[in-house]
Amino acid sequence: MRAMVEGNEISTEEELTWLRDQLVRAQRLSTVGTVASSVAHEFNNILTTILNYAKLGQKPNANAASKDYSLEKIVVASQRAAAIIHGMLGMARGSLRRENADLCKVVDEVLLLAGKDLTKYRVQVEKKYAGPVHAEVVVAQIEQVLLNLLINARQAMPKGGTIRIEVLENQAQGMAEISVADTGCGMGPKDLGQIFEPHFTTKTPDEDNQGGTGLGLSVCRQIIEQHMGRIRVQSAPGKGSIFTLKLPKKSETAETIRQAA
Repeated sequence: MRAMVEGNEISTEEELTWLRDQLVRAQRLSTVGTVASSVAHEFNNILTTILNYAKLGQKPNANAASKDYSLEKIVVASQRAAAIIHGMLGMARGSLRRENADLCKVVDEVLLLAGKDLTKYRVQVEKKYAGPVHAEVVVAQIEQVLLNLLINARQAMPKGGTIRIEVLENQAQGMAEISVADTGCGMGPKDLGQIFEPHFTTKTPDEDNQGGTGLGLSVCRQIIEQHMGRIRVQSAPGKGSIFTLKLPKKSETAETIRQAA
């Protein structure tokens, strides 16, 4: 049996692959949209900082030291703005090329995007990095997974809490590991058995109408498995959850993988 996709005749298997790719694309854009308003607010704060220091440096009585200080603050603020835009564009475009990436830097880029959203909901972040930890990954896709996990953790802590992120290298298994732990409501055995199934969810949409579709973790598992990795969860009611990603340090598959841009 064959079907038509964008004017081209394809097999049923190719159609399923295309549909999975479209799901990943839609979920990625939805994830970016979740933090878009917080990012816009952060960007407005940066522009205000730049404007204020520019005015300070333009004052008639400003001496050389004051002008240099103002310029330094403007440069720092501009670099932060550039980093935020780079992160947003990287996630939205989603290059398919695998690269030997430092997962600690990948986590930091995701936290830069999610930081304002987490602060808004009184969520603190603790990081523990075992030095640079590299793995061959499609960076935009791993960022998508991490952002999903951070949003899920935040939604599990409506009154605020702590997210602990650890990046380490499992030399015995030849794997890099990223764990995301929260101090939220946790889950029971029944929910844990279904948590990665499509359309299963333990949440209702929050005040910003985010979450509750049951697609996020299903897509996360798909992405990690296409990297020949594994995603695991530990949780108990009232004791929070820990999601662990295990990614091969060396890719055994093609340099690019079939995934939505």
